[in-house]
Amino acid sequence: MSLGDDTGQTRIRLPEGSDGDPYGGARRGGRSSSRSLVTVVGVVVLLIAAIAFANRGGDDSAAEEGAASADSPKAAATAPSGKKPVTTKAAGIPAGFTHDREGAQSAAANYAVVLGSAEMFTKARRDAILRSIIVPDRVADFEAELDKAYTPEFNKNVGLNEDGTTPKDFTFVSRTSPIGTKVTESSADTATVEVWCSGLLGLAGESSTNPVTSSWFTITIQLEWTSGDWKIVTHSQKDGPSPVPGDERASSADEMAKAVQEYGGFTYAR
Repeated sequence: MSLGDDTGQTRIRLPEGSDGDPYGGARRGGRSSSRSLVTVVGVVVLLIAAIAFANRGGDDSAAEEGAASADSPKAAATAPSGKKPVTTKAAGIPAGFTHDREGAQSAAANYAVVLGSAEMFTKARRDAILRSIIVPDRVADFEAELDKAYTPEFNKNVGLNEDGTTPKDFTFVSRTSPIGTKVTESSADTATVEVWCSGLLGLAGESSTNPVTSSWFTITIQLEWTSGDWKIVTHSQKDGPSPVPGDERASSADEMAKAVQEYGGFTYAR
């Protein structure tokens, strides 16, 4: 169902017919029109109710908060707080997170994005990223560890040139998108945060032997409050949770390359 367009009208998409016509085949008589009118009226009523609920006064919310126990929000562990993303950056990476559990989750989500980005495949940029998000006394260890991981052989396996550059006429894709976060341990100045993510990796191009594929994984990040911000002490990754794949048509190489070039990323806040 689609609600609203540029003309201010409400459009209702009927269920698909047996012949595959998304609009239900041949046009029906007045009975179908009456049913559509009832559906439209029902949708409008639901919208009004939803708006009224969203605009309720603060008294009900306060009562609900008072009645809830300290651990009651477990079922909504990834519900957004409504806080705005940070407005500052360090080395092009979001910075200046709040000194609390929500700030730690925001930091972990944003750090997961940059650790899974295409920028990590370039030595100079990778080192700058690590200096920005890792606790100072662990930066050298991270640099050495990742230098061993991002080898010429690894670059070739993902479709890049040995030096990490992208072959001519191709678009390299490496993106991580957080789906949700969860704090598993925390204290005043430390936090362990799990970030559930989806990822894209591959080379978009007509003759690519490494097409862009998707994956699902969870990154566990241990953070420490250092020099006025959350920094990474350690991080690890495991597969899943992974949903059942949908039946969408895979996009062409040109479509995928264009999407990567035209759609920017986000700054994540808990």
